Amino acid sequence: MTLVQALKSEARRLGFDLVGITTPEPPPHLSVYQRWIAAGLHGEMSYLASERACSRRADPRTIVPDCQTILVLGARYPEDASLTVRKGESAAVNLTAGKVAAGKIAAYACGPDYHDLFAPRLRALVAFLEAQVGHPIPNRWYTDTGPLLERDLAQRAGLGWIGKNTCLIAPGLGSYFLLAEILLAFELEPDPPFLADRCGTCTRCLAACPTGCILPDRTIDARRCISYLTIELKSAIPPDLRPLMGEWVFGCDICQQVCPWNQSKPFPQIGSIPDLQAELKLTPEEFNHRFRGAPLRRTKRRGYLRNVAVALGNSHDLTAIPSLVQTLRHDPEPLVRGHTAWALGQMGGRATQDALQASIQMEADAFVLAEIHAAIKIY
Repeated sequence: MTLVQALKSEARRLGFDLVGITTPEPPPHLSVYQRWIAAGLHGEMSYLASERACSRRADPRTIVPDCQTILVLGARYPEDASLTVRKGESAAVNLTAGKVAAGKIAAYACGPDYHDLFAPRLRALVAFLEAQVGHPIPNRWYTDTGPLLERDLAQRAGLGWIGKNTCLIAPGLGSYFLLAEILLAFELEPDPPFLADRCGTCTRCLAACPTGCILPDRTIDARRCISYLTIELKSAIPPDLRPLMGEWVFGCDICQQVCPWNQSKPFPQIGSIPDLQAELKLTPEEFNHRFRGAPLRRTKRRGYLRNVAVALGNSHDLTAIPSLVQTLRHDPEPLVRGHTAWALGQMGGRATQDALQASIQMEADAFVLAEIHAAIKIY
């Protein structure tokens, strides 16, 4: 067995379904990324547009100066539906819709945080390679955490092609997987790039996207993407986009769910929060405990409850009105109260309007007051 064969075999033993090798030359679609940034399509993700980040994405050798090889790996989404918390306890995300309005979660977020899962595997793979060659190798590894154009590198490493939905699609595996990279100051023979475009004339992902965020050049307008709106956006969700978000409270899988390449091996879990009304009552301590070790913690409590409020508004579940009124009156976060006011406006009815009117006398925050007045005008 050659060194490359042994390394790939060990990567698969560690749980990586895809393994490819490429060189550290500038990514082939760098100009597309640069135009995307220049157009402001990255929204509030300023970390993508910094001069340092852009220079590193343009040349991976600015990260590891002696880099000769980039090992690109992919693994299917974690399928453990429980959220790992301290002391081995399990705060489960129930995957069965409840009797009241349920919120949807992106499939990758149903299990433990993949960053925590990948880190020991990547360290172990580097240790394996160093043991094989008999000396330390300068390296740097990332999993969606560093300034790399991951999908470009993955395509050049032969793992698949970048689909019209902007996801990397691997034949036989689809797109339900996560990427990681190891930059190595050590030369390994690269794999041939994946050159075929197997999307053909299919446009199912473009047609299915509720917000129309998928662009013709295989990029997205992040400012309209539901995943961005529920995770990356830290401020208020634009009112015109809220009705288009449905009941997604963390991420979105629609463009993957409709992709023909995912039909032969669909991801088995459809994540949901079974009782959105109960989520509105989460204290900061309860939120931190419930989602410790889980991707959902990334939104922080205020972002998560903002999303929950929007999902309840879109559900038009009238039984949620008392919970929304309580949240509007008592939640400490203006971001949450403001989106709760919007949700109440979607419910309609005289009782809801009376509750909104009464809240005006109790509210001092300008953003929340503006949301209350806008919600009253809806009726």
